[in-house]
Amino acid sequence: MALRPNGQALAQRYLQVCHMQRFPLSAGSGLTFDISAGVQDGLVKDIINEFCSRFTPGGIPIYVTDNNKKRTWFDTGYLQSLGVVVEEHGRMPNVVVHFTKMDRIFLIEAVPSHAPVNPKRLTELRSMFAGIKARLVFVTAFLDRRGASNYLGGIAWGTAVWLADAPDHLIHFNGERLAGPY
Repeated sequence: MALRPNGQALAQRYLQVCHMQRFPLSAGSGLTFDISAGVQDGLVKDIINEFCSRFTPGGIPIYVTDNNKKRTWFDTGYLQSLGVVVEEHGRMPNVVVHFTKMDRIFLIEAVPSHAPVNPKRLTELRSMFAGIKARLVFVTAFLDRRGASNYLGGIAWGTAVWLADAPDHLIHFNGERLAGPY
């Protein structure tokens, strides 16, 4: 058994990580909430901390869910003020953020928790958010290119892909006015 400098076996160290149930997540403006400690939920954390800080700075989180489909944050009143009433959170994307500076609603799916934004999902999301006057921006998030490679053939045109391991970049699928300029 390999020991670390602190005398702890590597296997024990990894096992301790498995015992973590949830961790706090900050969404700016003093807003914090808990999220599961799974790998997929790490992607949700990256979306909030890395994607949003780059592409929706100062944005208002409306909805965040973890891999267990537990509503971690859902500001129903804010969503209603934008013109959308959602009955069932099961069909919501993992993260919904209002980027008020540019009046855009970012609908972000974390794969494999949800399906990527394929043509069918794009139609569902457009229908669900039809009452919103702000421009909708559809994003599929992956941990890395390897994870994305299995899904790229099904990504809908007019959407974007974001990779957590290359957080400064968005891959645009033919969306001339998709998300930029910033």
